[in-house]
Amino acid sequence: MMAEAIQIQVNGEQRGCRADATVGDLLRELAIKTERVAVELNLEILDRKDFDRRSLKQGDRVEILSFIGGGAPLDAQGGGRGFVHAE
Repeated sequence: MMAEAIQIQVNGEQRGCRADATVGDLLRELAIKTERVAVELNLEILDRKDFDRRSLKQGDRVEILSFIGGGAPLDAQGGGRGFVHAE
């Protein structure tokens, strides 16, 4: 028997999902790797270890934020001291 569907909001857009789905299930369905994202569920930032423990409920608001690499390392201009010297 298939689980009942619920409506949630993901990054501001309405979306249906299974009533028994977890945050981890949602991320897998969206093909999002958990290593480089932060997830906010109803204004609460979740710890990565809780993604498969937190169930989604009707009307939940999920925000998925991706971390993007780039920029110079802190010590690139600071001589290895973690800061940039002002000239």
